[in-house]
Amino acid sequence: FRPCRPRYYSQNGTVRTLMINLPPALMSPRFWTVFGAITCGSGVALGAYGWHGLGGDTEAQDVFMLAVQYQMWHGLALFAVAWRCDVTGSATGLSAIAGLSFLVGIFLFSVNLYHFAIVGEVLISGAAPLGGFALIAGWALLGLSVIRRP
Repeated sequence: FRPCRPRYYSQNGTVRTLMINLPPALMSPRFWTVFGAITCGSGVALGAYGWHGLGGDTEAQDVFMLAVQYQMWHGLALFAVAWRCDVTGSATGLSAIAGLSFLVGIFLFSVNLYHFAIVGEVLISGAAPLGGFALIAGWALLGLSVIRRP
């Protein structure tokens, strides 16, 4: 697998490379395809529950369905990460980190909204904005991985 090699500048201005070795599973298209399928499949099931199981509480349904939409869109983003892994032979480190960012973002954002819609309380204070930031970072990293290695 290809390790991620972020660059940084030392005190004297020379460019240094920092080696970050990611687990081989994160570089596999199969890994990201499986997680994309699980994320999207569970999104369909949760969407059905949110639409039919929350009764007439339209506010809770709206919040729940927003979480489903974000989960589904970013589940599809995991398929884009799998595609990047397949096209480049192995994922660039940025692609794998983008996938991890999507997974963290989906968990923090959507799970927090699911809990809020069902229980009426925020599960973890500040998790949804942090999850949104992770989702944005995932898109930025995915785009950067294409720029660095088309």
